[in-house]
Amino acid sequence: MKSPSLERPSGAAQVKSWDLLTFDRLLTAPVIHIIYWCGLGLIILAGFAVVGAAVGLTLRGEGIAEKLIALPALVAGALIVLILALLWRAMCEFYVAIFRISDDLRALRESGKLD
Repeated sequence: MKSPSLERPSGAAQVKSWDLLTFDRLLTAPVIHIIYWCGLGLIILAGFAVVGAAVGLTLRGEGIAEKLIALPALVAGALIVLILALLWRAMCEFYVAIFRISDDLRALRESGKLD
Protein backbone atom coordinates (compact mmCIF):
# COMPACT_ATOMS: atom_id res chain seq x y z
CA MET A 1 0.00 0.00 0.00
CA LYS A 2 1.41 3.33 -1.09
CA SER A 3 1.40 6.29 1.33
CA PRO A 4 -0.09 9.60 0.15
CA SER A 5 2.27 12.13 -1.34
CA LEU A 6 3.22 15.12 0.79
CA GLU A 7 4.20 17.35 -2.11
CA ARG A 8 3.06 20.95 -2.26
CA PRO A 9 0.09 21.47 -4.65
CA SER A 10 0.31 23.90 -7.56
CA GLY A 11 -2.97 25.86 -7.58
CA ALA A 12 -3.21 29.16 -5.67
CA ALA A 13 -6.19 28.11 -3.54
CA GLN A 14 -4.68 24.70 -2.95
CA VAL A 15 -1.37 26.24 -1.88
CA LYS A 16 -3.09 28.44 0.72
CA SER A 17 -5.04 25.47 2.08
CA TRP A 18 -1.89 23.35 2.09
CA ASP A 19 0.09 26.05 3.94
CA LEU A 20 -2.59 26.31 6.63
CA LEU A 21 -2.93 22.54 7.05
CA THR A 22 0.82 21.92 7.27
CA PHE A 23 1.57 25.00 9.45
CA ASP A 24 3.81 26.47 6.72
CA ARG A 25 1.82 29.67 7.05
CA LEU A 26 0.70 30.76 10.50
CA LEU A 27 -2.86 31.94 10.97
CA THR A 28 -2.15 33.79 14.20
CA ALA A 29 -1.10 37.16 12.72
CA PRO A 30 -4.48 37.91 11.09
CA VAL A 31 -6.26 36.67 14.21
CA ILE A 32 -4.18 39.06 16.34
CA HIS A 33 -5.37 41.95 14.16
CA ILE A 34 -9.00 40.98 14.80
CA ILE A 35 -8.31 40.66 18.54
CA TYR A 36 -6.62 44.09 18.48
CA TRP A 37 -9.67 45.80 16.96
CA CYS A 38 -12.05 44.05 19.37
CA GLY A 39 -9.93 45.09 22.35
CA LEU A 40 -9.66 48.65 21.05
CA GLY A 41 -13.44 48.74 20.74
CA LEU A 42 -13.76 47.72 24.39
CA ILE A 43 -11.27 50.43 25.39
CA ILE A 44 -13.29 53.00 23.45
CA LEU A 45 -16.43 51.83 25.26
CA ALA A 46 -14.57 52.36 28.54
CA GLY A 47 -13.77 55.89 27.34
CA PHE A 48 -17.45 56.55 26.75
CA ALA A 49 -18.16 55.21 30.24
CA VAL A 50 -15.64 57.66 31.71
CA VAL A 51 -17.25 60.58 29.89
CA GLY A 52 -20.70 59.40 30.98
CA ALA A 53 -19.58 59.10 34.60
CA ALA A 54 -18.12 62.61 34.54
CA VAL A 55 -21.29 64.05 33.02
CA GLY A 56 -23.36 62.08 35.54
CA LEU A 57 -21.32 63.54 38.41
CA THR A 58 -21.91 67.00 37.07
CA LEU A 59 -25.64 66.59 36.52
CA ARG A 60 -26.40 64.66 39.69
CA GLY A 61 -24.22 66.69 42.01
CA GLU A 62 -26.10 69.35 43.91
CA GLY A 63 -23.14 71.11 45.44
CA ILE A 64 -20.16 72.74 43.85
CA ALA A 65 -17.84 70.03 45.20
CA GLU A 66 -19.41 67.31 43.05
CA LYS A 67 -19.19 69.51 39.99
CA LEU A 68 -15.53 70.28 40.68
CA ILE A 69 -14.74 66.57 41.07
CA ALA A 70 -16.15 65.81 37.60
CA LEU A 71 -13.40 67.60 35.64
CA PRO A 72 -10.41 65.81 37.28
CA ALA A 73 -12.32 62.52 37.02
CA LEU A 74 -12.80 63.14 33.30
CA VAL A 75 -9.14 64.03 32.75
CA ALA A 76 -7.83 61.10 34.81
CA GLY A 77 -10.22 58.69 33.10
CA ALA A 78 -9.23 59.94 29.65
CA LEU A 79 -5.53 59.52 30.50
CA ILE A 80 -6.12 55.99 31.76
CA VAL A 81 -8.04 55.11 28.59
CA LEU A 82 -5.23 56.55 26.46
CA ILE A 83 -2.60 54.59 28.38
CA LEU A 84 -4.69 51.41 28.05
CA ALA A 85 -4.97 51.93 24.29
CA LEU A 86 -1.20 52.39 23.96
CA LEU A 87 -0.43 49.34 26.10
CA TRP A 88 -2.93 47.24 24.13
CA ARG A 89 -1.32 48.35 20.87
CA ALA A 90 2.16 47.55 22.18
CA MET A 91 1.11 44.10 23.35
CA CYS A 92 -0.51 43.24 20.03
CA GLU A 93 2.50 44.57 18.08
CA PHE A 94 4.75 42.37 20.21
CA TYR A 95 2.82 39.26 19.21
CA VAL A 96 2.77 40.27 15.54
CA ALA A 97 6.54 40.84 15.68
CA ILE A 98 7.12 37.40 17.18
CA PHE A 99 5.19 35.73 14.39
CA ARG A 100 6.94 37.81 11.73
CA ILE A 101 10.28 36.67 13.15
CA SER A 102 9.05 33.13 12.66
CA ASP A 103 8.13 33.88 9.03
CA ASP A 104 11.51 35.53 8.42
CA LEU A 105 13.38 32.56 9.89
CA ARG A 106 11.42 30.18 7.67
CA ALA A 107 12.25 32.31 4.61
CA LEU A 108 15.93 32.31 5.55
CA ARG A 109 15.88 28.56 6.09
CA GLU A 110 14.26 28.01 2.67
CA SER A 111 16.75 30.30 0.94
CA GLY A 112 19.66 28.34 2.39
CA LYS A 113 21.23 31.29 4.21
CA LEU A 114 20.41 29.82 7.61
CA ASP A 115 21.95 26.43 8.26
